[in-house]
This record gives sequence, structure tokens and C-alpha cells, in this order.
Amino acid sequence: MNIKRLNTEDAQFWQSLEQLLAWESVSNREVNHTVEDIVTQVRQRGDDALLEYTNRFDRMQVKSMAELVIGHERLQQALNAISAEQREALQLAAQRVRAYHEHQKQDSWTYTEADGTVLGQKVTPLDRVGLYVPGGKAAYPSSVLMNAMPAKVAGVQELIMVVPTPAGDINELVLAAAAICEVDKVFAIGGAQAVAALAYGTQTVPAVDKIVGPGNIYVATAKRMVYGHVGIDMIAGPSEILVVCDGKTDPEWIAMDLFSQAEHDEDAQAILVSHDAQFLDAVEAHIQRLVPQMERADILKVSLSDRGALIKVKDLVEAVEVANFIAPEHLELSVEDPQAMVQGIRHAGAIFMGRYTAEAIGDYCAGPNHVLPTSRTARFSSPLGVYDFQKRSSIIMCSAQGASELGKTASILARGEGLTAHARSAEFRIKK
Repeated sequence: MNIKRLNTEDAQFWQSLEQLLAWESVSNREVNHTVEDIVTQVRQRGDDALLEYTNRFDRMQVKSMAELVIGHERLQQALNAISAEQREALQLAAQRVRAYHEHQKQDSWTYTEADGTVLGQKVTPLDRVGLYVPGGKAAYPSSVLMNAMPAKVAGVQELIMVVPTPAGDINELVLAAAAICEVDKVFAIGGAQAVAALAYGTQTVPAVDKIVGPGNIYVATAKRMVYGHVGIDMIAGPSEILVVCDGKTDPEWIAMDLFSQAEHDEDAQAILVSHDAQFLDAVEAHIQRLVPQMERADILKVSLSDRGALIKVKDLVEAVEVANFIAPEHLELSVEDPQAMVQGIRHAGAIFMGRYTAEAIGDYCAGPNHVLPTSRTARFSSPLGVYDFQKRSSIIMCSAQGASELGKTASILARGEGLTAHARSAEFRIKK
């Protein structure tokens, strides 16, 4: 297994780094065509199309939508059926995620100007949100917590969850997490057809205002396709981790930290940056030794060979420059003084500081959200949070005096734009 080595002293370094980071769009023409047909059919035929696609793609034999409804009793049954250890872990993680997101809540505010004019902002939760959760063997109860909890904290009135159950395979932990998060309705549907159902509604599945949650290429393409009719969280690319290390952390720890994201799939990206060449050698030696022992060794080999890298920099100052260029989903600052280094970090989805903070803790139970910007989008976007489930409306209430004074300014600007109705509307309120 060959892992790419890059060095900032090479003339072609930045070009090589950019090529390494390049990631094509989530879909192609064939996928787009398939998803467009599915979305159209669900929009036109509703439940009938949902049943057809569920039976075809998920190898099911259901005859009515009633068979795809997972009721509250079934969720509670799952919560009761899992081990006490699993239940305790889910509940602790849920408590921590909720506690963290409580700090993100935004309240409405106003202020009153000297003439009595009131300006402000009204913060309102979304009415109904759809949560897409992968199902079957690739099931992630942590995704339920990370998507549902901030919505609940925001005050979303109704949360609709969809989860595919291929060949009837239901993940009990996913259902248990839905019970803990008090999800309102759950349907055993998935794929592009589930996204379409959430976006446009069917006879059984209610239409939502926003769709959140991870999925495969068909789900991501469908989310992009319905965006505008409904909101979405983001179009997520492959998982990423960037570790910046000063060479003083146990290299075996760092190797496993890189594995923690590389094991997701063959397109995941794991990169280590250090100014210590011997440390890079040591980490690579541990990687080569450990990969054959890992359960997902085949995935790790492809991921690390195709998209992984060990990058040599001149010093930690340059390491920060490289990190900001990469704008990673997950950034570990495994250095002596992470508090000082983080001051220079401008672009990262989540920052894990110090030698003891493994990225995996953030995936499950630290508290901050694990739904993060990928593919360098951390340059302009943020982790999923309570703010994604709230709307902000501007408040303007003019006093008579304020309307008169502001009307003069509005009139001048409106007439300058040739919009005389705007101008005259404002002028009516100017005191003569």
C-alpha cells in the first residue's frame, strides 16, 4: 500500500495538494436521469410510486403504506430490547448533544429608536422537518441524535424520519435512538423516493419544510434536485480528517485516528501534516502494520492509497497555512499548545484540540454536531445546528415621526431607481 508523500518545499506542492483534494460532483448524468424520474413519479403518483420503488430497490413485498409505518410502540419496543449498556450510551450521548445545542438557541429581539420606531428580529422554528437516516447494515443511530436533537431544541413542531429497511432488515439501535429523540413519525422508506416523498408529500407521508441527514449518491442527488421547494442541510461529500501533529503524540494513536475516517468508504480522505519527517515515517510504519488487522482493511487500503497523504511542512506555522487551504471536515490539532494554534485556524468543520481528543469522540458523544461541511466547503459553511432549524424574520414598526423622516430618504432612493409607486407610498406618510 503506497500513501502519497507531499512536501511544501516541492515546486508543485500546492498544485499536487489541490489535485489530491479534488472531488467530483456527487452525481453523473445517469444518476441524475434516474433520480429525476423517481422524483417525478413520486410527485405524480404518491404512495403508489413509493410502494413500487420500495419493493424494487429494497427487496420488499409490501402491499400498502400501512406496512411501512413504524409506530411509537415499535420504537419503544426497540429501546426496551437493546442492551442496558447500549441504552445508557445512547441516552448519555443524547443528553450531551442536547446540552451543547441548547447553547445555540437564538431568541427574538427588538430595540426602540429615539422617535419610537421599533426594529428587531423574530426567531421562529420550522414547522416540520424530514430526517433521512441510512438503514440496513449501514445504519447510524448517531445520525438520528445529531439531526433530531438540534431540531427538537430549536422547537420544530414535527419531525418525520425515513429509514430504509432493505429486505426487512431493521436496525434496533436506530429505532431506539428515534424513541429517545421523540421523533414524531417514522416510515420504512429510503432512497431518492423517500426524499421526494418528504419534499412533496404523498397520501401518507407529510410534506416537510426541510430535509436533513446523510445518504448515498441517489439520496444526495435527490436532495439537490428538490432544493428550492424545500430546504436541505448540505450536499455532503466523503468523510475527511486532517491531523496536524508536532511529532510528540504516540504515532500509533495518530495512525488509528486517520483510520477512523478512512474506514468510512473508499472515497474518504485522511491526511497527516507534520514538520517532523521521522514522525511521518513512524506513523506510516504503524499504518502498514495495523491495516491488515482491521475489519475494514480493504476499504482502508483503497482510501489511504487513493486519497490519503502524509505532508511534510517546514514548521507548525506553515502547517496552519496548509490546514486552512484544505478546510477539512475534521481537524485534529495534536500539538503541545492547541489553544495557541487554533487562533490561526479559519476554515474547519470541527476542531479537536490536544493529544487526547480523538475525532471519534465527536462522532458520538462529545456534544457538538457531527454533520459537518466537507470538500473544502468549511470555507463558507458551518456544522449543522439549532440555527438550521430556525427562521429569522425582520421586524419594522415605524412611529409617525419615524415614517415621516425615513419616508424622505426612501422617496429619494426610490425615485432614483425609477420606482415611483415605492416613492409615493413612502411620501404619503411624510408630515406636511
